[in-house]
Amino acid sequence: MSKIILFNKPYGVLSQFTDGDGRPTLAEFIDIPGVYPAGRLDFDSEGLLLLTDDGRLQHQISHPSQKLAKTYWVQVEGEIHGEALAKLRAGVDLKDGRTAPAKAGTLAAPKLWPRHPPIRERKNVPTSWLQLSITEGRNRQVRRMTAAVGLPTLRLIRVSIGNWRLGELMPGSYSVTEVHSPLAPRKPAGGRRRSRPR
Repeated sequence: MSKIILFNKPYGVLSQFTDGDGRPTLAEFIDIPGVYPAGRLDFDSEGLLLLTDDGRLQHQISHPSQKLAKTYWVQVEGEIHGEALAKLRAGVDLKDGRTAPAKAGTLAAPKLWPRHPPIRERKNVPTSWLQLSITEGRNRQVRRMTAAVGLPTLRLIRVSIGNWRLGELMPGSYSVTEVHSPLAPRKPAGGRRRSRPR
């Protein structure tokens, strides 16, 4: 069995255990030896981060080829309109190429813990909430996608990765579960490698 840790990463914490610049890291919250993040979550994002003690499972969760869906609650500046949702669902053109189609929809403002520091809000500019599910893992992808459709991200919280969900976990807390370890990839049939004739 492999160990999986579901951690609610607070805002302003790195998705790693060490940092030469003295910024907050996972080591301040998780004291379980031999576990490593399966994927990443930006310093200024919050929510679900998975850690595991199994290298194969880590790859299965984090590698883009696995196309594991990741769902986010995104507070954006402005009012969400149908055209923006249609673009997100079709794929958005970014500098590093067009994104895969996302699942996107509006979301009633969720009941959440306060963020420290709070988001910046501008007078007379409304904010809205969006639920967005993607299967890619590009750098700061969700923020770039919402900006591309005219909705700058103010707050970003990951609520699920595959079938793992944030649930009632509060920032800085975690839960531990066990899953069956993925099977090692099979070696090609034939066994021995042929040597080239000299």
